[in-house]
Amino acid sequence: MTARIYTDQILAPGISISLPPVAVRHVQVLRFQPGNSLTLFNGQGNMSGEAEGEYDVTIETMGRIDVQVLVGNFVATQREARRTVHLAIGMPANERMDWLVEKAAELGVTSIQPLMTERSVLRLTGERADKKQAHWRGIAIAACEQCGRNRVPLIHAPVNLGDWLKNSLKPGGSADSKLLLLSLRSGAQLMTKVAGGYGAVTFLSGPEGGLTAAEEAAAQACGFDPVTLGQRVLRSETAPLACLSYLMLTGN
Repeated sequence: MTARIYTDQILAPGISISLPPVAVRHVQVLRFQPGNSLTLFNGQGNMSGEAEGEYDVTIETMGRIDVQVLVGNFVATQREARRTVHLAIGMPANERMDWLVEKAAELGVTSIQPLMTERSVLRLTGERADKKQAHWRGIAIAACEQCGRNRVPLIHAPVNLGDWLKNSLKPGGSADSKLLLLSLRSGAQLMTKVAGGYGAVTFLSGPEGGLTAAEEAAAQACGFDPVTLGQRVLRSETAPLACLSYLMLTGN
């Protein structure tokens, strides 16, 4: 039995480290013992940062609140998509945002920007927003541990759509990112006609009920091109994942 575990610690062959509390609980639930093997990744690759991958580690000691491991060989593995995709999402209500974060991480998203829009049910500020951001990051980490990704997507703090359009339009900082807006309005082009190639994409999608006409106009004024997936109306958590799946497939 083995397991993949994320840690934000510095990793290097030959060093011993104590696993973080979440990882300790993980190996305890799996009933691991000293001598068992694990796989650790920190999203930073090897020590020089030149190769993406993960580390083989061996459990040295196990206590009630502490697990000590010996870091072994670095194994170079390239599992990231060739295309960079940032999702900007009008947050769906209830557990649907959790599900969206999990599946987007599995599919290879680079970053997720949760947005509050005019039709958003979920409103987050202050400590509640901080807790939700940490919660979604935990979901993304667990998804990466399960699916084999070595790079955890960045989960941004929730902000209002208008503020995001003004202040932080391109969450990944890419100067040449294609800007796409999922829209049901007439004039939107089929996504298959405008999203080919390997370039970075920032994709904006609304909450239940979609973005308002004023919000779509504001996004278009910032350079977003309206696109559609066709005649069917998908749920707010399904539509961005369908777009992400297409973008990942056409960018590989």
